[in-house]
Amino acid sequence: MKALEYLNLPFWILGVAGAEKSLRKNPILGSPYLNRLGLHRTRVSVAAKMAKMRRARLASSLSESDRNSFDENGYFLTEDFLPTEDFEALRKAAFEERFDAREMRQGQAVTRMVPLPPEVLDRHPAVARALRDPRALAQIRYAASQGGEPISFFQTVIVDPSGQKDPQSNIHSDTFHATSKAWLFLQDVSEEDGPFCFVPGSHRLTPERLNWQHECSLSAATDPDSHHASGSFRVQPEELAGLNLRQPVRMAVRANTLIVADTFAFHGRTPSDKPTIRCELHWHMRRSPFLPWTGLDPKSLPGIRGRELQLFMAISDAKEKLLKKPHIWRPVGAVAVNAPAQI
Repeated sequence: MKALEYLNLPFWILGVAGAEKSLRKNPILGSPYLNRLGLHRTRVSVAAKMAKMRRARLASSLSESDRNSFDENGYFLTEDFLPTEDFEALRKAAFEERFDAREMRQGQAVTRMVPLPPEVLDRHPAVARALRDPRALAQIRYAASQGGEPISFFQTVIVDPSGQKDPQSNIHSDTFHATSKAWLFLQDVSEEDGPFCFVPGSHRLTPERLNWQHECSLSAATDPDSHHASGSFRVQPEELAGLNLRQPVRMAVRANTLIVADTFAFHGRTPSDKPTIRCELHWHMRRSPFLPWTGLDPKSLPGIRGRELQLFMAISDAKEKLLKKPHIWRPVGAVAVNAPAQI
């Protein structure tokens, strides 16, 4: 390690007490010595206890049956989520409007992100109603074990199977603590379309899962898989039985189905043998796992609410221009949500 890198030491230490997950970028988190002593194991255990406490506070926003289903499986699945008229208006906006978009390529997959700031929602009330649906927000917050504002956008996943492997098709956990992602699918997703897949029950921190997390932490920092090294641990299918878990379930769904999942659980995209395109309204929620409260979310403040992605992209663009730090989300101009890939 270069001497100047030690100037980052205060930030590395602060990262231990927050949501930072990369064992490669933060040498404290990735230290085999500290992790043998139990650093990663402790972070995972404390985060799980805090999540349980926060979920108890959020439980009243859900029906008992929905809550019990999630606690058992780690996800919500609701068919025919929106009224037909609202859903058709949402699809019309997504497929006929042109939006400023960004795209990212990972192997054979291109992911398109369309931010939905307040001025876009003002033009499209059906999009605004869907994003702010109280049932969706209650499920997203419960799955993340957090209150506050999720980040939301139109997302399109475009896959050409002739390219390099899509890293998101490897079964993985997003990070070391409860987080949530949600997808309201704008079209049918069949078994052949590369559906979302999920390992039921893998959101629970069992002794077997905790030991697995510990073992991963001892070598992840130097793992050749950059996603694994970043703290998004990959699991092999043959390992699941040893964790007392089932194989992933493919979630082929009809249009207007909402899936909300805790992505501490093992999940991924199912590979497809044909070119596919999947469009959805997408939410993402991740806050510090060690907060004792469910409120006080900075993203809820006036001027920030609804503009998180715009602010993030502006900061990333400035870093690229001034500090020569390229970022993965490339601007592609105004396109329809279901347009072919632009990069």
